[in-house]
Amino acid sequence: MYICFWNYLKTPILKNMKRKYSTEERRSMILNMLHDSGKVMIAPLVEAFGVSDVSIRKDLAVLEERQLLVRVKGGAIVLRPGGEKEDISISRKQKLHAREKEMLGRYAASLIKEDETIIIDSGTTMMELARNLDQFQNLTIITNSLDIAIILNGYERFNVIVLGGTIRAVSHSTVGMMAEWALKNFYCDKLFLGVDSANVKDGFSTPNIEEASLNQAMISSAREVIAVFDSSKIGRRSFAHIASLSDVGTIITDSQAPEEFRNYVSTNGINLHIIDTQ
Repeated sequence: MYICFWNYLKTPILKNMKRKYSTEERRSMILNMLHDSGKVMIAPLVEAFGVSDVSIRKDLAVLEERQLLVRVKGGAIVLRPGGEKEDISISRKQKLHAREKEMLGRYAASLIKEDETIIIDSGTTMMELARNLDQFQNLTIITNSLDIAIILNGYERFNVIVLGGTIRAVSHSTVGMMAEWALKNFYCDKLFLGVDSANVKDGFSTPNIEEASLNQAMISSAREVIAVFDSSKIGRRSFAHIASLSDVGTIITDSQAPEEFRNYVSTNGINLHIIDTQ
């Protein structure tokens, strides 16, 4: 992927950057690079086009608003056909915002109490939560994530329940009616929900319909819902709606969260925990 992108930067049209391209020409060329390589990064684009970092970031923001790409830290990645945001593999997700996820997971673990029954959703931030449970002796934990179940099994003292269903290869998690049916038999103290997208207008969403449906069942089974996600998820909208922001009681995110988002959450009675990741 990266080789293709760098080869594109070396082509004659981009090596000869003495002529200035219009904003729309530049954005069109960025999309061509993205189509060829699957990912573009801000720093090489700044060098290639001879414009400021601010200009490239604005280009990516506009193209994302047009549903032509999705921004990630330091650049952008492709969308699926039809405008759906790419359902990124768990291995790729682990490399994105790793420091923020580690700090968010550690803080989320501090909200758990001994002897509670909790649901831990799938996702890389939730994996960090699972890695920070050393202080507890007795927890019952329900999860649909195979990776998280393995981490929890390593403690050798928790009651771990893995939801059945169809395995999603991209996320190493289960979805489907079997998983949703199983949740109807449980009533839990807390749900720790990981999301791909969080939007003031549209709430929480994910690229996968079955995952959204299972998340809704998790919300119905929990007395308290705690959404945990890094700030790169804010302002996005994915294909399948999970819930409105008001359907959760607590949101944990990092200090890069936009002021508009913070104000909306606070004024709507949702507990907001901002973790300083600087």
